[in-house]
Amino acid sequence: MTAPSTPSPRFGTRSLTSRSGAVIDFTELGFGSAPLGNLYRALDEDIAALTVNAAWDVGIRYFDTAPLYGLGLAETRLNPLLRRRNRDDYVISTKIGRLLKVVPADQRTGIGKFFNTPSRQEVYDYSYDGVMRSVEFSLERLGIDRIDVLFAHDVDIFTHGSKEASDRRIKELMEGGYHAMEKLRSEGTVKAIGAGINEWQVAETLARAGNFDVFLLAGRYTLLEQEALQTFLPYCQEHNIGIVLGGPYNSGILATGPKPGAFYNYDPAPPAILDRVARIERICAEHGVKLVEAALKFPLGHPCVVSVIPGGQSPQEVTRNAEIMGAAIPPALWQDLKDEGLLRGDAPVPK
Repeated sequence: MTAPSTPSPRFGTRSLTSRSGAVIDFTELGFGSAPLGNLYRALDEDIAALTVNAAWDVGIRYFDTAPLYGLGLAETRLNPLLRRRNRDDYVISTKIGRLLKVVPADQRTGIGKFFNTPSRQEVYDYSYDGVMRSVEFSLERLGIDRIDVLFAHDVDIFTHGSKEASDRRIKELMEGGYHAMEKLRSEGTVKAIGAGINEWQVAETLARAGNFDVFLLAGRYTLLEQEALQTFLPYCQEHNIGIVLGGPYNSGILATGPKPGAFYNYDPAPPAILDRVARIERICAEHGVKLVEAALKFPLGHPCVVSVIPGGQSPQEVTRNAEIMGAAIPPALWQDLKDEGLLRGDAPVPK
């Protein structure tokens, strides 16, 4: 399912064949567009354009976005930068589950998280009609006529606050929006369908409930966390389901190292995590490898993973991510991490 094919300038591609028979070529390094939505800080329009162009220049051809990112802003910013390219030369994924409603500025979603965005409010809607409307709006914002991958966004506990609330959203999706996604796939408006999820357990529930092609798993299969190997990733491998791995740095700490105030899963890292990262970083240093290099490369060792998508807030960050992907990791590093109990013994590693 994920054998490397035509290489890009600095890294390869991995192919996935969807249930519709469409073949999608993901670059191993993708571009997550949440920063284009002014996530945590406002991004100048010129810097946003330079950042996307830098991604293209280093060879990235997979771009992930969502209506949530900047309340439509990320999709809008991608429009002029991708629309000038040959549509067959890149892969784009976006998401459903949230419709955007125009509201007064003080009622907009994401105050304190997204800055200088349109005055819109997210309305959760995983129904059949909600999916159709969401796709129509996304196509308009992106300025294209088809989407490669359509993800159901955030039917998880992290977003909705409890397992009961997550279960209700899953039920809404599978009884409504999922059938719209299947229809769009059968018609060719989208090539593949899946879900973008913060917990591997919820992703597995969906994988067993429907006929999905690929999941975007945020931060749940990293150098720090491999619990998804228990049942979810083996199920994906058995059923030819691809994985896009978001959050390979666990929201920061695997990029910055165990510094005071380092973030782990969007909160300051607790002492146990700081200690574990310090031990991982020490072993990396013994092999002449930077922590961030091992973190970005590790997920690609799994045969289901088709791409990793760290965020990039500037051209420099995008270029740096591409350089990290070119780092050589000695096999002995992975083995030492396993011997020290810092990596699961059954974790496949990059060759």
